Amino acid sequence: METGRSRLSWSIPKLNSTSYTAILAGIAAALCYLSAKLGGSLIINIPQTIWPLWPGCAVLVAILLLSPRKIWSALLPAGLTGFVLYDLQAGVSVHSIAWLILADTLEILIAAWGVSYALNGPPRLNSLRALAKYSFFTVFLASFVVSSIGIVGLNGNPWISWKISFLSEALAFLTVTPAILGLVGYRRIWLRASRANYMEAAILIAALISLSYVMFVASGRSAPPALLYSLVPFLIWSALRFGSTGVAASATIVALMSVWGAVHGRGPFAESDPINRVMSLQVFLFFTSVPFMVLAALVDERKRAEGELREGEQRFRLVANTAPVLIWMSGTDKLCNFFNQGWLTFTGRSMEDELGGGWASGVHPEDLQRCLGIYSASFDSRVEFEMEYRLRRFDGEYRWVVDYGVPRFESDGTFCGFIGSCVDITERKLFQESLHRLSGRLISAQEEERVRIARELHDDFSQRLALLGIGLGQLWNKLPESKVEERTRVLELLKGTKEISSDIHSLSHQLHSSKLEHVGLVSALKGLCQEFSDKYKIEVNFAARGFPLNIPKDVELCLFRVTQEALGNVVKHSQAKTADVELGVNANGVCVRIMDAGRGFDFDLTNPGAGIGLVGMRERLRLVGGGLSVKSELLRGTEILAEVPLAASADEVHVRTQAAGK
Repeated sequence: METGRSRLSWSIPKLNSTSYTAILAGIAAALCYLSAKLGGSLIINIPQTIWPLWPGCAVLVAILLLSPRKIWSALLPAGLTGFVLYDLQAGVSVHSIAWLILADTLEILIAAWGVSYALNGPPRLNSLRALAKYSFFTVFLASFVVSSIGIVGLNGNPWISWKISFLSEALAFLTVTPAILGLVGYRRIWLRASRANYMEAAILIAALISLSYVMFVASGRSAPPALLYSLVPFLIWSALRFGSTGVAASATIVALMSVWGAVHGRGPFAESDPINRVMSLQVFLFFTSVPFMVLAALVDERKRAEGELREGEQRFRLVANTAPVLIWMSGTDKLCNFFNQGWLTFTGRSMEDELGGGWASGVHPEDLQRCLGIYSASFDSRVEFEMEYRLRRFDGEYRWVVDYGVPRFESDGTFCGFIGSCVDITERKLFQESLHRLSGRLISAQEEERVRIARELHDDFSQRLALLGIGLGQLWNKLPESKVEERTRVLELLKGTKEISSDIHSLSHQLHSSKLEHVGLVSALKGLCQEFSDKYKIEVNFAARGFPLNIPKDVELCLFRVTQEALGNVVKHSQAKTADVELGVNANGVCVRIMDAGRGFDFDLTNPGAGIGLVGMRERLRLVGGGLSVKSELLRGTEILAEVPLAASADEVHVRTQAAGK
């Protein structure tokens, strides 16, 4: 069974491009003939023939602008044919028709091609720029050309004919063409309009027709000129509510009614002198159209800007509410004025609860002041910031988030506030804490193993080597002097045994410094520097200034190991002949600084390829609440600074090490 749509497709044959063009050309010819007929009804013979308003060319230009350029070659001759038919019926001479058609052709081509290319297609007079371009090619240039050429085909005073012809064409392009372009070009918008919009438009048209009839037709010659001001509210209404299309349509109604009244000797323009009558009428219509067309363009620009702003806000809200991050915005008063759905879902609070400073109630009390301080300082400086804090989730659990905030500026540089995004990093934090605990356990285990090996070397291997040396000495004494070769071999073994014992003793000291345990960090570091100087033949200078004596043992061990590792790096990599070690106190706490003038290196502690020694230093310092900073440049040496806050008391360090050992 065929559906209604399929039956309809069979009953209406499809048209090819030639047939379609022919139909459009016929419609264009008919419309141009009717528009010329309308213009002919508005003729004043004084005795020369003049048109206060000539809509013919304006209609044909509108037809061309609404049609594809490829069929203009068919539409233009068809429209001109409509003009010729009317001129022949009106008894215009062939000579005059030729000049008029030449002038009309140039006018239409200038207007249509100029507007089409300047505005890239059918014009939308919804901005001052578009209105200015349209007016230049139609109201000024095209009207100037047609009035300059067309006067050759007309009788009477050339100057008067030129002025009236120019204003006649210009008025048509200001009223008729924009009205057609708006009504036809925006047909989809009009079709989607509500019933209230149609009712409002009908009321406006009816009011304008009624008022124009009373003013220009029914009032006779006694109509007071002040009555013309009654049109202003309706023209403003059309500009504000219906844009350039509404103004053009309203001005067209007023123009047709006023011209008809003037032709028949009615209304405020029914003066005794026909020339003054036409000129006054055209000037009135010109100043009736132009200001309100400009107003409509400004209103359309404002509406379009507001629409783009609303669309941008809606698009932003859509993206923000569907983004897998928490987003917030604040104004210039530092108070937050927007939170996306992700934030509200995370906190389980409403927008009203979070606005202003309400969001701060969800921040962990221990993090709040630090968080507000970073935010306020960055806000005052108009700079980006990044901070981590704990934010209460809807179930009451505090989750770690990292908050990135950036300042917002208008296109002219005006500061608008901040926008930020937060990401839940709790799992990353837990993973980092696990790694730190593992690192702490490894360092603790390493120290325990160092102590064990050092004790084994000192208490076992050193003693056994000492016994071996004693035995070798006794053997050397027992050998007769005649056994020269044997006695020499035993002496060599005894010397090697002593060297091994010395190396084991040195290794034991490196693994576990007895000086550090018994006489403190200052003496231990001084001895360490001396050992490096003697063993590796480099000058290591040591200085201790204002160093406190009552610091925790774990801090002493940490600073000792950092210095030991740093000096080892100087020996292995720097190729420096001198190094300096300074132990003291600065604004951040106790510190040790190791400097050399070696070849330096490119340093990035966050790089996975950074030296394991530097990473180990950092981890050791982290266990006691300290930090590491490294400054190094190629061929300009290296400076390593290890700092531990004085507030890191023995109890606090003990808590950290216990947590690391769990």
